[in-house]
Amino acid sequence: MKKRGPLLALFLSVVLLLSGCSSLTVLDPKGPAARTLSDTIIFSILMMIGVLVVVYVLYIYMLTKYRARKSNEGYEPPHEEGNIWLEITWTAIPIIIVAILSVVTVKTTVAVENVPEGYESQKPLVIYASSSNWKWHFSYPEEGIETVNYVNIPTHRPIEFRLYSFGTITSFWIPQLHGQKYAMSDMITKLNMVAEEPGSMMGRNANFNGEGFAHMEFEALAMSAPEYEKWVDDVKATAPELTEDEFNKLLNTAHVGRMTFSSTHLEFSPPPEEGHHHGSGGDHSSDESPDTEHDGHHGQDEHDNHDEQDSHDGH
Repeated sequence: MKKRGPLLALFLSVVLLLSGCSSLTVLDPKGPAARTLSDTIIFSILMMIGVLVVVYVLYIYMLTKYRARKSNEGYEPPHEEGNIWLEITWTAIPIIIVAILSVVTVKTTVAVENVPEGYESQKPLVIYASSSNWKWHFSYPEEGIETVNYVNIPTHRPIEFRLYSFGTITSFWIPQLHGQKYAMSDMITKLNMVAEEPGSMMGRNANFNGEGFAHMEFEALAMSAPEYEKWVDDVKATAPELTEDEFNKLLNTAHVGRMTFSSTHLEFSPPPEEGHHHGSGGDHSSDESPDTEHDGHHGQDEHDNHDEQDSHDGH
């Protein structure tokens, strides 16, 4: 009983810990890209469990079969040379496991970078997702509207997010729709996804980039095509226009709630792929781009974040 006490305590701790956690959204996909990633994660976990089962079974077998007994006290086994076939086997098995995981990972990476299968013929909805301290801006050039800290998308239509940052490096991530991808200053990265089920999903910044990191969450709401069109029409009819002065003030504000506009900042602050710095489109009174006006620590934050990104290259 004394030996079972620590094991029972460990088991109860794990149960209580897991019961206090929210559902694993990564394993609850709502689109093909997230489903591919989820399947890869589950496959990798099963491979790991298989390895552990074999190792522990052999471990228990060896302890049981070759344990010391009173009947053979003082026995010393004879020296024997290694078995070449056993050595080949336990060398080949890890190589095979790594090879299988490598092939699956490469195929998954290639698959999620492209438009999901079955949606290649549809025109994607392009949404520019740009980050600033500590918020997300979503610009819809096709509809001519913009939102802050939330994004609405239609179901069963490919979405092409074009990511960039007005400050330090961030990581755009909607776990139930896709994996994470970095948003960086002065360059565009793209993320293709499809939402196949309507509903609300949480997105976040997955790259630690400073004190406001925990507040960089947003809602991604997938809705049917008619509901999406109705929402777009309502925004155009009721939301105010986004002016350059208001956008500059918004960039300099650390924390804001949800906001909606009937125009986009792309008109006066083009994205990096247009050949312009995304803060140089307007006439700033301080003659500085918005990403240098956030606070006095911006330069150091960006330097620290570049160092941090080097450690995330394998992420």
